[in-house]
Amino acid sequence: MSTPDSTPAVEIATRLYAAFTSHDRLALAALLHPDFTGRVSEGMPFGLGGAVHSPEQMLRDVWGGASAHYETAPHPDEYVVAGDNRVIVLGYYRGRCRTTGRHYAAAFAHDITVRDGKIASLTQITDTKPWHDALAAG
Repeated sequence: MSTPDSTPAVEIATRLYAAFTSHDRLALAALLHPDFTGRVSEGMPFGLGGAVHSPEQMLRDVWGGASAHYETAPHPDEYVVAGDNRVIVLGYYRGRCRTTGRHYAAAFAHDITVRDGKIASLTQITDTKPWHDALAAG
C-alpha cells in the first residue's frame, strides 16, 4: 500500500479503513461529520447507490445494507493527496456474498473530504459488476 506524507485527510482515511477491517461500527460512526454527505455508485445491488444525506443514512442504509448481504471491506492500495483536507484513495473491495458464498474483488476510488477532524464527504466509485456477479449462484 502506498501512503504519502501524512495530512489530516490521510490520517482520517487510514482510520476509516482500519474501522472497516475491524468491523467497528462505533469507530465508523465517530469518523463521520454531523453534516456528512456522500455519493455511492449507481447500479450497486439492493439499491445501495445514490446520494447520501446524513451520517446515519450512510451507516444504516449503505454500509449496513452492504454488510447484510456481503462480508466485505475496502482495502486501500494508494492514497493521492489532493490538499490537506482531501484525499483520493484507490483500492479494492474484497469479500464474499453471504447467500452464495462467492468471493469477489471490485476496484474502487474514494474521494474523501475532511472538516473539523471528521469525514464531511465521501464519493465512492466502484465497479458494480463484481458485486452483482457474487450474487449469482455458482
